[in-house]
Amino acid sequence: MSRRILSLWLPFWHTDLWHRRNPQVLTPSGLALHVLSGRHQVIAATDREARSAGVRAGMVLAHARALSPDLQARLLAADEDSVALERLAEWCLWLSPLVAVDPPDGIWIDSTGCAHLHGGEAAMLIALEQRLQARGYACRLALADTPGAAHALARFGTQARSVLPSGAEGMALAGLPVAALRLAPDAAEGLARLGLRTIGALRAAPRGPLVRRFGRDVMNRLDQAMGMVREPIKPLQPREAIAPRRNLVEPIGTAEAIATVIQVLVEEASAELVRRGRGARLVDLLCERVDGTIQPCRVGMATPVHDPGHLAHVLQARIETIEPGFGIEAMQLVVVQADPLGNADQGKALLSAGQGVADLSCLFDRLRNRVGADRVYRLASEDSHIPERTQSRVRLHDLKGEASRPPPWFSPSPRPARLLIPPERIDVVSALPADPPRLFTWRGVRHVVRAADGPERIHAEWWRSAEEYGAVRDYWIVENRVGERFWLFRHGDGTHDWSGDRRWFLQGVF
Repeated sequence: MSRRILSLWLPFWHTDLWHRRNPQVLTPSGLALHVLSGRHQVIAATDREARSAGVRAGMVLAHARALSPDLQARLLAADEDSVALERLAEWCLWLSPLVAVDPPDGIWIDSTGCAHLHGGEAAMLIALEQRLQARGYACRLALADTPGAAHALARFGTQARSVLPSGAEGMALAGLPVAALRLAPDAAEGLARLGLRTIGALRAAPRGPLVRRFGRDVMNRLDQAMGMVREPIKPLQPREAIAPRRNLVEPIGTAEAIATVIQVLVEEASAELVRRGRGARLVDLLCERVDGTIQPCRVGMATPVHDPGHLAHVLQARIETIEPGFGIEAMQLVVVQADPLGNADQGKALLSAGQGVADLSCLFDRLRNRVGADRVYRLASEDSHIPERTQSRVRLHDLKGEASRPPPWFSPSPRPARLLIPPERIDVVSALPADPPRLFTWRGVRHVVRAADGPERIHAEWWRSAEEYGAVRDYWIVENRVGERFWLFRHGDGTHDWSGDRRWFLQGVF
């Protein structure tokens, strides 16, 4: 699987934050934030209104006021913005366990292996954009194989959302200016004086003379963007997160060695969770390889968990997904989400209704992390008499007190172990409309009825559609000559046309 890096750029980050700190201030003529550079005050950020008046970042404040006399200019609080950017990066941990700050107004997200959880890469970008817009931020997103390419497309590309296919960096970046490579201003100006204004022109130029004139940084940035030199990103850790770490004397690569380190990490994390009175719900295992890359492994729990054995079992079941490469030199366990332990008893009741809680919850978490949370579900009771409507599939975290709630429509009559949904049409022979069937044909096989018990009458719900209102079903338990038992029903009471069309169906097998 190729590495995929998502670059999130907030073009109006500073002014958006200033508006949040000062929501009572209206800026009909535009807002600009400035910093002191030498003996001049220089514009650092502008909003849309100021940009429409011609004010740009890097412009001297006196020049900006000449263009827009009513321009509101405020001193940029860089420290506050840096803290706010880190908090926004922590918020992005719902998308991926590897998130890094790209100052002063960007975030990197290593989304490798995460896109399928959100419906694909394009759907993932749309979901992230919608969530950011709901929080009041304008953003541009780009997804590529390298941090450099994603950074360049997000800031200098033509689309608000860009998904670059693997290996297409050269063609996609060829027309972008060299400033997109995160070069120093003097290096970008020097390349422009040589006529190398685009990344495509820079790639085509001889490397030796450029390295002698500008140093290795220019070519290194170019190689990082093209994927020829790997550029690691330093993942951000939540400030209050429980994050035990172990640096290893020698690199490890076997499953047994990784499992041993996991056991040490979960014991330290569990002790801190107990001290705080919380249980882990989302945990990231970060394996730092000798080549500078990080192998993440994310697991989630259905209920708050602080038991080290439970956490170790869930994490060790995912060892097969870790690629150690030439060896792992450090491992860290980060508890991304932890909930109060007061909710654990209720959550465990949802899992097993009080029987085998610890074992079942651990098994459930291992299944969720192996096959996916959406593929492991529980049957929840529904308000209906109709057999195929009495239960529905519900994800565990959607259940709210369901285990303690009795079934709304309890019937003392026996129910088959196997229920057919939808019921299958059968041909029936009976003496009278109200009598049990004498024989029936199901899936081409003829069954002679030896004994029958019924009818059990079930009415359709009154709140259903007008077509179903008043409809009834008469159910029979029948046994054929070889002892097989079936659950049959007839639409209608056999007398009134409004109650049903008198067709027969097979609902289940005992």
